[in-house]
Amino acid sequence: MVRHFLALILGGLIALPAQAEPIAKQLFGTQAVASSQRPAPFGSYAKGCLAGGVELPESGPTWQAMRLSRNRNWGHPEAIAFIERLSARAARLRGWKGIYVGDMSQPRGGPMLTGHTSHQLGLDVDIWLRPANNLNLSRQDRENISSISMRRANGAYVNGSWTRAHHELLKAAAQDPAVARIFIFPGAKVQMCNDETGDRAWLRKIRPWWGHHYHFHVRLNCPDSARACEDQAPPPPGDGCAEAVGWVNRILNPPPPDPNPPLRTPKPELVLADLPRQCRRVLSSR
Repeated sequence: MVRHFLALILGGLIALPAQAEPIAKQLFGTQAVASSQRPAPFGSYAKGCLAGGVELPESGPTWQAMRLSRNRNWGHPEAIAFIERLSARAARLRGWKGIYVGDMSQPRGGPMLTGHTSHQLGLDVDIWLRPANNLNLSRQDRENISSISMRRANGAYVNGSWTRAHHELLKAAAQDPAVARIFIFPGAKVQMCNDETGDRAWLRKIRPWWGHHYHFHVRLNCPDSARACEDQAPPPPGDGCAEAVGWVNRILNPPPPDPNPPLRTPKPELVLADLPRQCRRVLSSR
């Protein structure tokens, strides 16, 4: 009975008031497989879904997908192709045989039950900063092993685990035409700015952001054929190094606390009505 009622809602045969709409993450977070549709992202990176998602094989010649129990190793075909390209480049780096791939998207994209706000279109990929020097990890190994933090002084600097190979891996990712931007902690961006002596254009795509010291987050552009996919605004002009230095300065010299901080109210949960209309069909598709 409940399943039939939900099918009527998804099919648009029953209209609900906004406050009665299903919580989107509870619908998308329980989908075990992709929809049987042509691959297409709908909406934005933090408010959308994915039709026809493709599962990244658990292991490939130059990668392994991690934390398989989460079932987040799904993406648009362009995300799968990107992983294949980048991991092949990583395999040529000293001390690396490829890459460990963290969270991508759920089988049908959409909001996740826990964790990420984005990763909803199948176009976001987390790459571990731990060198992938063993591509024969078991499923259990991949649940237990952790990545390695690269930050020092709360993210103002890299630590001794950072190597030139990390620089080259980020550079290879940023130079890929499919990539829109890459998020990593501020100290890493500053280090790359200091170390790069050649073409600096790729640094524009490297954006400082909180966290991201165990992995870097790659965001791909909307595919050319995806008319219902909303690209994020491009990064500002320039290499972004001065901005990253500003982040570091604020980490090292934080401003005094606001004596009257504004009240923060939690953001309401996304409901199905908040997502593009195509997402109902993504959920109802076999």
